[in-house]
Amino acid sequence: MALICFAIIVPQNYYLKELLTSSPRRNPLEKISHRGAHQALPENSIPAFLRAIELGADAIELDVHATSDGVVIVHHDPVAHAPGEARKRIADLSASELRRFPLAHGVEIPTLQAVLDAVGDRARVYVEIKATDIEPLVVRCIRESSASCAVHAFDHRVVKIVKRIFPAIRTGVLEVARHIDPVASLVAAGAQDLWQEVSFIDEELVARAHSANARVIVWTADDPDKWATLNEIGVDGICTDRIAELATWSLQLR
Repeated sequence: MALICFAIIVPQNYYLKELLTSSPRRNPLEKISHRGAHQALPENSIPAFLRAIELGADAIELDVHATSDGVVIVHHDPVAHAPGEARKRIADLSASELRRFPLAHGVEIPTLQAVLDAVGDRARVYVEIKATDIEPLVVRCIRESSASCAVHAFDHRVVKIVKRIFPAIRTGVLEVARHIDPVASLVAAGAQDLWQEVSFIDEELVARAHSANARVIVWTADDPDKWATLNEIGVDGICTDRIAELATWSLQLR
């Protein structure tokens, strides 16, 4: 008896289309201001964050370190600098010493607590932890606030620690590469948000993240010509330096 075999040819994007159909974006596109409205105001400052909200941001994204006396402060770089002062590591300065390093005249480097108090319930605050071993300090600050917060980091071990300390908080992993399995890092860290660098975003990545009940936030997307494509493939949030333009552009989505 001859054995007859048949090969079934499945289009390459068949399963991708199934994923996209079964796991669309659940909520409106989230507009996230990267370090606040820093074109005209100092980045990572309270005035910049409040201005971003005025311009239409749904959320703000900021960076944190901690001082030598355990105060969580909002700053991108690990060092502080100001005219007439030598550059100093933030971790080596006390909170009071840090006041010698203003962002601009009359604008201090803010504490995370001060930012959360200023923002209140007007926007979500995405906190990127830049330093190691400050997870308990950050979690305590967030838990003592009524603001809506989420935490993310490039160091996925930091994310896992935060989740262990505070299981209820939303967490995310930052990626600047296109992994073969984009969901693996989410699962390993126990995270719900995939922060994917804009150069490595594609339809399959979004579909796979959604199939795992995760969201995709793209950063830093400053090209208006790409926003429509990002929206079409279903990203959940766009983090941008051009929040005013993104807010205006998004009006057409309603």
